[in-house]
Amino acid sequence: MMTPQTGTSPSTFGLLGRKLGHSWSPRIHAMLGSIPYELFEREPDEVADFVRAGTWQGINVTIPYKRLAADLADEVSPRVKRLGVANTLVRRSDGTIYADNTDVLGFSWMLERFLRRTSGTESYALHSKKALILGSGGACQAVRAALEELGCSTVVISRTGTDTYETIEERHADASLIVNTTPVGMYPDCPRSPLSQSLLEHLPNLVGVLDVVYNPERTGLCLAAENLGLPCESGLGMLVSQAFFASQLFQDKLLDESLVRTIEDAIRSQTRNVILIGMPGSGKTSAGRKLARLTHRPFVDLDDCFSVDHGMTPAECIRTQGEPEFRRLETQTAASYAARSGLVIATGGGIVTQPRNYDILHQNGTIVMLDRVIDELLIGDRPLSQTKGIAQLAQERMYLYHSWADIVIRCTGSAAGDAQEIQRLLAL
Repeated sequence: MMTPQTGTSPSTFGLLGRKLGHSWSPRIHAMLGSIPYELFEREPDEVADFVRAGTWQGINVTIPYKRLAADLADEVSPRVKRLGVANTLVRRSDGTIYADNTDVLGFSWMLERFLRRTSGTESYALHSKKALILGSGGACQAVRAALEELGCSTVVISRTGTDTYETIEERHADASLIVNTTPVGMYPDCPRSPLSQSLLEHLPNLVGVLDVVYNPERTGLCLAAENLGLPCESGLGMLVSQAFFASQLFQDKLLDESLVRTIEDAIRSQTRNVILIGMPGSGKTSAGRKLARLTHRPFVDLDDCFSVDHGMTPAECIRTQGEPEFRRLETQTAASYAARSGLVIATGGGIVTQPRNYDILHQNGTIVMLDRVIDELLIGDRPLSQTKGIAQLAQERMYLYHSWADIVIRCTGSAAGDAQEIQRLLAL
C-alpha cells in the first residue's frame, strides 16, 4: 500500500536506532534513490520527540525502538497492527505519521527466492512443514508472520520456557527449516553460531537454514550448514529487499525489483575480503599490496599484524615458543582481521594447517591461492621452510591450499601481473 508523500521539498530519510556505527543502510538507500539518508542515533528518552517533532520525511527503525515506533504513529498498516512493531515510518503531507513493517516483506522476498533456488517452488515448499525460529525479539515476529502466510508451522526457540535450545533435538527433530533471528554471530562476534553443527546433523528433515544476520556474509550458523551440504543464506537479501520496499514508501513510487539483486551484488563486491593463501615465498604480500592499490582497499599482512599484536615476529615466536603456540596466536590475529570487510589480506603460508582457520577466512572472504613454481619460492627468514624444506612443506600443504581456494592463480611472474589477474577474475 503506497502512502502519500510530502511535496517537492528535498526529503530527509534515515535510520533510527541506539547504536548504528556499522549500518549499511546509507549505501543501500543511495542506490535506491532515497537520499539524503542519515543515521539518527537516539537514546530512549529522545525517541518520542524525534519521531513526533522531527523534520524527517521517512525513516527506518531498528532495535530497540520498533515497538515504540508503532505506538508513536497516527496510522499503522495491517502488518503493524497484527505484530505491534514497525520498522518504517513515513511522514505524510498533512504531518501525520504512517507506520509499516517492511521486515515482513523483506523476509518473504528472501524466503521465496531461497525456496526457488533450493526446491524450484515457492508457496507450497513449506506448507504444513515445521520451521524453528531462533530468538523471540522483534525480527522473530516478522519472520513468523511471513512463514505462517505460507502455511508453515512455526516454533519459537528461546533460552527459557518449553522450547529451548536444549530441547530442539528431543522435541523438534522433524523441523524442515531453521531461521536465526538473534544477533548471535553478528560482527564482531563472529563466526559464533546459536546452534552447533552436531545438532544440525541430528535434524534429519532439515532442508535449509536462514539467518537474518548479514555481517559477516557467512554467519557461523550458515558455515555449519554449508559444512553439512545444507542450503543456507544469511540476511543481506532481507536487508536490501526490506529497504527496497521502504524506499518505495519513502518516494511514493514503484521501483524496479531488479535493483535488489544489483545492490546485493554491489555490496558483496565492496565488502567481501580478498584472502591470499599459498606457499611461503609465493608473493602473497607483494601481490596483495598491488591489488589493494588497484582496488582502493586497505591491505593487511597477517604476519605484520601478528608482530604488532604479540610483540614478536612469527619467526621469533616459532623459535622461542614453538610452532603450536605460534599457530594458536596466529588464529587469534586472523580472526580479528578476517571478520572485517573490504580488505585485501595476505596470510602466512601455514594458515591452512589449522582446520579452524578455514571458517575464519571463509566467513567474509574469497580465498585466492597464489600458485608459484616451487623452484621460484623465496625461503628468507622462514624457520619452517629452512628446517623442513620447501619440498616437504609443499607435500604437506599443497592439497590444503587447493581445497581451501575459491580460485587458483598461476603466478604470472610479477606481483603487478598477479594482482591484475585477481582483479580481473573477481571483477573488482
